[in-house]
This record gives sequence, structure tokens and C-alpha cells, in this order.
Amino acid sequence: MSNSSDMQTLMNRYGIVGRNEALHEALATAVLVAPTDLSVLIQGESGVGKEVIPRIIHDHSKRRGKTYIAINCGAIPEGTIDSELFGHEKGAFTSAISEHEGFFGTADGGTLFLDEVGELPLSTQARLLRVLETGEYMRVGSSTPRKTNVRIVAATNVNIPNAIKHGRFREDLYYRLSTININIPPLRKRQGDAVLLFKKFALDTAGRYNIPEPVRLTAEAEAVVNSYKWPGNIRQLRNITEQLSILSESRSITPEVLAKLGITPNSDTDTSIATITGNNNSSTQHDYEQEIKILAHAVFELRSEVQELKEKLQHSGSWHKDSTNTTMPVPISTPKSATTTHHTYHSLPNNLDITTAEEIVDDDTLNIGDMEKRNILLALQRNHYKRKLAAEELGISERTLYRKIKAYGIDE
Repeated sequence: MSNSSDMQTLMNRYGIVGRNEALHEALATAVLVAPTDLSVLIQGESGVGKEVIPRIIHDHSKRRGKTYIAINCGAIPEGTIDSELFGHEKGAFTSAISEHEGFFGTADGGTLFLDEVGELPLSTQARLLRVLETGEYMRVGSSTPRKTNVRIVAATNVNIPNAIKHGRFREDLYYRLSTININIPPLRKRQGDAVLLFKKFALDTAGRYNIPEPVRLTAEAEAVVNSYKWPGNIRQLRNITEQLSILSESRSITPEVLAKLGITPNSDTDTSIATITGNNNSSTQHDYEQEIKILAHAVFELRSEVQELKEKLQHSGSWHKDSTNTTMPVPISTPKSATTTHHTYHSLPNNLDITTAEEIVDDDTLNIGDMEKRNILLALQRNHYKRKLAAEELGISERTLYRKIKAYGIDE
């Protein structure tokens, strides 16, 4: 960009805060490449704010008056993603009762932002490569090529070279997508920006919820915020700021308050995308697995005993141990009137679907829906809001976790 004034104007327009040179370079590159039709690949860790770059590119391009569509590729089930992207013909599959245009048809002449492009199935990657090379695609169930004039901007937090090495991403597609590479720096490398962002999020939250006074950091707390590694990046910082804005009685945030949320100085958390392994040996992981095991067993046992337990609850208003059964499950949230004793739990089927609990139990004493939501929140917090790691901890796919986050209205 021509000067610092233009950069500040751009940042103000899109609500971007920061003094980091690498961030400014990424923004300047987005503006420079916008007038062209070159494909752009945005890379950066989860939560760094990659989604603002394609918006800037579209708004500064000759396509700015046309359609802009942002798609989270990781949130669309593998079985339907081809239909969502490329459309389908009537009768192409059982539920295809009518024609469907698809995103490539809808965005013709505009810009398509493919977020989490590294999550695309290999078959879909092949279709995408054809669009990039020829501008042609075919609807599911059709043999007639269609033309589209769509500008592709993609983003990923996946280590693409590593994914290529393990056969999860096509090398030719990577080179087609990355005609222009834009890298967004993680928050830990943007010295001083975390405090600026905290102030912005505090003001935004106060304005949104009519809070008379926004929270503010003491000088000591600012030092903690600056030195913390922020593995969840801007998303994690926003979440923490909003929690403090709503829940903190004091408007002055001290290091002690931050410590209660796990924000401590000089954190040595390993936040490298390439080296994260999802180690399951930590004490917090063990505690969580025990909680899930107990919950799952309770659901498994209740399949045969739910009616009997409901009758006992109706008569006594509390849980009673069956004198003939020493393996009676104990609810996770045990009422004060209940007596807790040692119980033996048996191994569970590996394919036990905990989410079926809501169909088995509708008693307030054991609200499985609330428990699952709480466990998802805990997993996200323990993994610094990295969905991939949280999904591994929960033993579900990242797509399933994403759908549950949306279903429960969890704000990451």
C-alpha cells in the first residue's frame, strides 16, 4: 500500500487491530493481488483471523459488485460436499427431489472463499482442480460440463506439505491454489498486539451488551497478556475477553483473575501446528476420560433399567441403590440426598454413541445434553479452541464436533 495512512484506513474499515509488520504485509498483499484473478491460498493457525483476507480481496477486486460466498469445507459432510459445491441433477440420489445449483453456479462472476480447504476429500479435490484449470465442472448426476467464472480464495490451518506427504492432499491442487501465498502470523508473534486486541474486544462486548464500563487490564495483567503464548490465537483472546466482560465483578482485571482462566506468563505451551501430536497422557486428559467413561456407562446401563429408576424417582425423589444389583450407575450430577458408594463398571462397546442418551433419559437429574455441551466446552478450552485436537480428545470427527458446536450454540 502507498503509505501508513492507507493501511490504517484499511484496518479501520475491517476492524483489524495490530502493529505487526507481518500482518501489515499480508494485508498489503491482499490489496495488491485483488485486481487480478489469481488464486490465493491463505495459511495460518486456527483462530488467527484468516477470514478477513478473502473479504478484502473481493471488496478490492472488479468482482466487488458480484456474489461473495464463504464456505467452511470442514463443516460439510463428505457425502454431500460435492452436491453443495457443484450442484446436482434431479434424481441424482435418493433425496435429490429437484435440481440444485451449487456454490460454483451461485457464485458465478463473484468470489468463492473455501475455508479449511485442507479438509476436502480427495475426490472433491479432483473436481476442484478441474475448475481451477478449465473453469468447467459437472453437477452430481450429470455428464454435461458447465462453465463458471469464479475467483477462488482458499484458506487452511493444515500443514499442506505434510498432508501431501501422507496422501491426504493433492500436490497439483496445492500449486494451483497457491499462485499467491498469504501467511497470517500467530498472535504470539505479534508483540504487543494482544493487549490492543483485548481493549478492542472489551469495548465491543460492552457496547453489544450495554455494559456501562468495559473491563480493563492492570499494568501487571498487560504484561501477562503480552507474554502468554495464545495457542488459540485471536479466537481464544476474544473468548477470554468476553468471559471477563460478562462474569467479572471487578472491571479491573489482575494477573490473579487471568490465572483462573489458565492465562499465565511465560507459558511454555507447544503451539506449533507441525508438532502437535494430541498427547493423551496429561492429567487433565485422564480426568476427562474418566468422566466420559462414567457418563457412557450410565447411559449403557440405563437402557435396561431406565423405567425402574424413573419409578423410584417418582416415589422417593432421589436415587436408591438396588439391593439386588451392585453395579447400579451413579449419575454424574448426584443429588445431595444421594449416597455415593463404590461401583464396578464394565468395559463398554467402542462404538457406543453417547448422544443417544437424550432418547433414553429425559429426567432433569441427568441432563445428558447439558453434560455433552459442558464436555465439549472443556475439551475446547483444554485444547486452546483447536477443533482438531478437541475432536481427537472427544473421540469424534472434526466435522461431528463442528456440527455439535453449532447445535449447542457454543461460541468459540
